[in-house]
Amino acid sequence: MANKTAKAAKAEKPDSGPGAGKPRLLAGGNPQIAKADGDAPVQAYIAAMPGWKADVGRRLDALVTREVPNVRKAVKWNSPLYGIEGRGWFLGIHCFTNYVKLAFFRGASLSPVPPVDSKDENTRYFHIREGDPFDEELLASWVVQASKLPGWIV
Repeated sequence: MANKTAKAAKAEKPDSGPGAGKPRLLAGGNPQIAKADGDAPVQAYIAAMPGWKADVGRRLDALVTREVPNVRKAVKWNSPLYGIEGRGWFLGIHCFTNYVKLAFFRGASLSPVPPVDSKDENTRYFHIREGDPFDEELLASWVVQASKLPGWIV
């Protein structure tokens, strides 16, 4: 079309300014990553997590990969998801301003149950804030338990 508006033309123009090539951060510092399957988009999300959250993302990803060797990864709705092929997603991660939220989609079945309620009776959340101790033993236990349950199918 020859009659593109200035706004549409600007949207197609590649960004060459500072930060070019870096994902845009949405509300709360959540990286905007295109929906895709595999490790690469998850690693792009983690690399774009701001500040201390990137370290949390790297540690979580390493923990999940170590504890669930056949884990399936994807980014959907600007959140990394971890699952088992044919059984669905068991864990999602999302950045907020003051914490990283772990969503265990069958968290109500975990022991101990993660502490934060959800509108969905099956889902439970765990928040990691800056400076919180990284309880690798507890997180690994939840990841292993969650990976053995039927997951969230989308």
